[in-house]
Amino acid sequence: MVINYSRDFDVKCQLDTCKTYPVITDSERGEIFCGGCGLVLVQNMADTSYESNGYTQEEYMRLTRTGPATSLTMHDKGLSTVIGTNKDSAGNSLPNKTKYEFNRLRTWDQRSKSRKTSALSKAFTLLHGMKTKLGIPDNVVENAAYIYRKTVNAKLTRGRTMGSLVSAALYAACRENNIPRTLDDIACAGNVERRILSRDLRTIIKKLGLNLNQYDTASFISKISNNMNLREKTKRDAFDILKKCEDKGITAGKHPVAQAAASLYIACILNGEKISQKKFSNESGVSDVTIRNRAVLIKKTLKIVDKEN
Repeated sequence: MVINYSRDFDVKCQLDTCKTYPVITDSERGEIFCGGCGLVLVQNMADTSYESNGYTQEEYMRLTRTGPATSLTMHDKGLSTVIGTNKDSAGNSLPNKTKYEFNRLRTWDQRSKSRKTSALSKAFTLLHGMKTKLGIPDNVVENAAYIYRKTVNAKLTRGRTMGSLVSAALYAACRENNIPRTLDDIACAGNVERRILSRDLRTIIKKLGLNLNQYDTASFISKISNNMNLREKTKRDAFDILKKCEDKGITAGKHPVAQAAASLYIACILNGEKISQKKFSNESGVSDVTIRNRAVLIKKTLKIVDKEN
């Protein structure tokens, strides 16, 4: 049976033995099939990619045939009809009577939009603002918009603010794509309380059945060291210290940001960079007491003799 693919829902195989297998997308054939039994779930998928390879406005106007690609970060996925300026195809101004008619059309076009469309527009405006503040890639924002749409379809918006749900969706997308952003970073960018953000995040994970992996601690080492302009040798030594800690098994159950900050702190001491624990605490968002405890455990386990004294 031919089914048109929509990103508003998840396509899954109905067999019990295939629930643990992921679905596989074949973009060339336009099909989605089960990774366990090979059953074709969706056929004749619409190609939503952008076909033009032009890099200037002239090349775009000459090569394009279909316009820009659709995006989930737009409330209408970029497929809405826009009533243009008061000029005809030749660039001449319209008569006053026609201008009045077009102004009325624009007014009723705006009024005829549903409540859901208006809410999605406001939510994705907030999402783009958070993307700019945190420097998050476009593919992660696209994933966050997908999670937020699923949240709206699951009717989880009742009793919850738009900002907290958008922030929770963005944090979940960062976790899925291993983009090192903490809850405090997301809460500050979204102007929401960390407690409310954590609560809504737990709700989204439970209701939508998300499987979020733990962050890679090494990514936080790169983030903190780049923000503090540490030397490359210090960063490499921190990676080596983290690898030895993982081999010893002392990273299990520990806060990844605190572990990264402690590894960098010890690497700074070994390389003669005098940076206090307070600076690492302010940069990482973890208390200096936690960093100190992690550093003491690492020194004791790896038998590191520092050069402080």
